[in-house]
Amino acid sequence: MRTEPNRALQEARPQVIAALAAHLRDIDRAEDAFADACAAYLETHAAPRSLEAWLIAVGKRKAIDAIRKENAETRAIEAEAAVHPKESDMGEVIAFPDPIPDERLRLIFICCHPAIALEARAALALKVICGLPVVEIARVFVTSEQAMFQRITRAKAKIHDAGIAFELPQPKHWGERLEAVLLTLELAYTVTYQDAAFARPGIDSAQVSDDVERLSRMLAELCPKEPEVLGLAALVILAKSRDKARVDTNGVMVPLSEQDTGKWDVNRIESARDLLHNAARYEQPGPHQVMALIQLTHARRIYDELVDWDAIVELYDALALMRPSAIVALNRAVAIGQRDGAAAGLLEFEKLPSKKLATVRTYHTANADLQRRLGRQSAAIAAYRRALDLDPAPAEKRFLELRCAQQQPG
Repeated sequence: MRTEPNRALQEARPQVIAALAAHLRDIDRAEDAFADACAAYLETHAAPRSLEAWLIAVGKRKAIDAIRKENAETRAIEAEAAVHPKESDMGEVIAFPDPIPDERLRLIFICCHPAIALEARAALALKVICGLPVVEIARVFVTSEQAMFQRITRAKAKIHDAGIAFELPQPKHWGERLEAVLLTLELAYTVTYQDAAFARPGIDSAQVSDDVERLSRMLAELCPKEPEVLGLAALVILAKSRDKARVDTNGVMVPLSEQDTGKWDVNRIESARDLLHNAARYEQPGPHQVMALIQLTHARRIYDELVDWDAIVELYDALALMRPSAIVALNRAVAIGQRDGAAAGLLEFEKLPSKKLATVRTYHTANADLQRRLGRQSAAIAAYRRALDLDPAPAEKRFLELRCAQQQPG
């Protein structure tokens, strides 16, 4: 299969899936139709003026063909009338709005319907909108691939069985869905952020990363009086500001504390600062604002090369009250290790739920770093190796291998 066309198809996926789902009223059928359209594109070597519009047109036709095969002729005609109300030539179909940001946002909100459990909403949106593999979604939820697959399947069935409307709700009804929408965007970026070089096979992390930033900014423009929306946008923008500093010339991940601040994007940092300033005016603090403030505190190093670890620990204390979780506790332990020394950090680390975090790479990486700083080479090597066993992305894998080798005697 051709590399460039495959990348183009991956980039088109979110917009096309969103449009097909809106037209077909069925997420599973939309995903199948997109796959069929991609196969047709690769087989025909088509060169359409708009790839997205071509895929939407072909996907709709493929879906109609599938309906005809699955149902009696009468029902197929009814389905065709609903999906494709009038015959159009390819020129008219290509005129379908492009780009289609509202279609994508609509599908995010559909997936995040309040009738579906919160985490299932976010997981479904990650699968449908971002095209993330179930195994990657399972990792960010700290659960098994099978459990996550079942969660997504149940969410799709709920949408289908409940007849949930495929339309963007009026802004006055957005509040009941915003929490899940924000969680979706946060987790999507978490997946891509773990791939510092944007090189993990099977995921176009760079494209998903750009999409999440664009959608976060879009949502902030649509909801300028929602402080948590502004906080999420600031969080994503601050993370994006460091893209060029996260990998060295040898393809090795560079930890945040060792990054060259000269490679950070000052404009993004200032944009995020403005968003947080606007959010603060509403005096409604929330977890996304706190997470963004943590990142902004790190970003201040661009001006004076200093990190206020007291402030970061206090922010993690606040976050632990707002959103208690093993991951927040882990990050707080790391921050205490930076503020008070590795021994203090390790004391906090030993309080963490080790069984729950056993499959989390950052848990073992943090342990390895604390052990390394305390001169415990054998313990550090063992922890690095456990992290390596958990399928890190290429740049992180090189980093872990290098750190592990540095602990070898002699």
